[in-house]
Amino acid sequence: MILQQTYLACLSHASYFIGDERTHTAAIVDPQRDVDAYLAEANKRGMSIEHVFLTHFHADFVAGHLELAARTGAKIHLGAKARADFDFVPVHDGETIELGDVQLKILETPGHTPEGISILVFDRTRDPKTPYAVLTGDTLFIGDVGRPDLLTSQGLSSRDLALSMYDTLREKLMPLPDSTIVYPAHGAGSACGKNISQDTSSTLGVQKRVNWALQPMEREAFVRQLTSEQPSMPAYFAFDADLNRRKRVTLEENLLARFQPLTLDQTLARAAAGALILDAREPSDWAAGHLAGSVNVGLSGTYASWVGALIDPARELVLVAPPGREREAAVRLGRIGFDRIAGFLEHGAEAWRHRPELLRRSLRLSPAGLATELARKDAPLVLDVRAQAEWDAGHLAGATHIPLPQLEKRLAELPRDRRIAVHCKGGYRSVIAVSLMERGGLGPLSDLEGGYMAWVAAGQSTVT
Repeated sequence: MILQQTYLACLSHASYFIGDERTHTAAIVDPQRDVDAYLAEANKRGMSIEHVFLTHFHADFVAGHLELAARTGAKIHLGAKARADFDFVPVHDGETIELGDVQLKILETPGHTPEGISILVFDRTRDPKTPYAVLTGDTLFIGDVGRPDLLTSQGLSSRDLALSMYDTLREKLMPLPDSTIVYPAHGAGSACGKNISQDTSSTLGVQKRVNWALQPMEREAFVRQLTSEQPSMPAYFAFDADLNRRKRVTLEENLLARFQPLTLDQTLARAAAGALILDAREPSDWAAGHLAGSVNVGLSGTYASWVGALIDPARELVLVAPPGREREAAVRLGRIGFDRIAGFLEHGAEAWRHRPELLRRSLRLSPAGLATELARKDAPLVLDVRAQAEWDAGHLAGATHIPLPQLEKRLAELPRDRRIAVHCKGGYRSVIAVSLMERGGLGPLSDLEGGYMAWVAAGQSTVT
């Protein structure tokens, strides 16, 4: 048996390649949308990908089931309660799929979503009766379980799904042997749970000891804990969950149709017609010089997630990327279904070298520089764009707090007759914020280079 996890850190997403060495048959579970890595693995091992499983309709990324089906002819398998407008094979509780010496057994595990499934993996050359692993999707994470509130916009009650989760854990997953390895679809950083571990696998026995959701408790206590204090849902989640149900163009088809170089004049014309210029360079590079009206979300961070949280998926985009990384910038947006890419600025930042009238710069302050500014009579307003939990743990005295996902809708709360200095934890989100504020007509603006961590490391004062 081959059981290989692929972990995509920028989306905190885990997918799985399962292969049978005797029959040379493989299955992919919860694939990312760019599927070349799975095809390369199958080719290396001389295997044929014949099955693709989605454990549920994911909300935080667009899965590669249609891409794999188009390139391999593989059958798509979904839980029996799923409804989709592409061809798929519904799988029911207790049903098995034979790869050869490897057997996959379906468990219907609603809770995060109604159609959710988990997949037991048996290596029958080792032990035909005891599952080697269980692929739990977003039902059971390492340290947590999937949130039940992502489908409230579709009329589904988070309480009802939380009750289903309680039953699922105790009737379907907890009875499995303690030795069963738990492989979830997400790790730390995913907004699909609130307390997910940095670990990307564990055993069920360990989870029974340390995972809060598997401890003895009454149903109502479980529901209260699961439905409280969930992180805010990123704006693109409903879009992606719906897109995963749809028959759509593949990533490669979209890139062939849209991925093209644009001259500076073409880029400006697109922007004048309503496109957004998305600058994916490093925050320091954007601050040093950028096109007026552009929004910075750097490739070095959780790029796609922040684009999805802040930008309307219906908005046409023109990309400005570091040299040689233009396709990467487009592919990573494609992973969350942001396909409306008009093209990329040819030659990147070099394109505006001789057009200084188009150039804008943003000031970055050191901790000492910000402290000096705050000591002046005309001190800038300090804007903290971190999450609520970060703010509660410590912040600059007198700062204003607006979490980055809320910023664009709350720009009217900020003064237009005062300088503003923005900070986040490390200096990535603060430049995103500055770009949104500059585009919204605020200024003069600056940000704290190195963020709150640099401020604390420099010995500057904070309050809680």
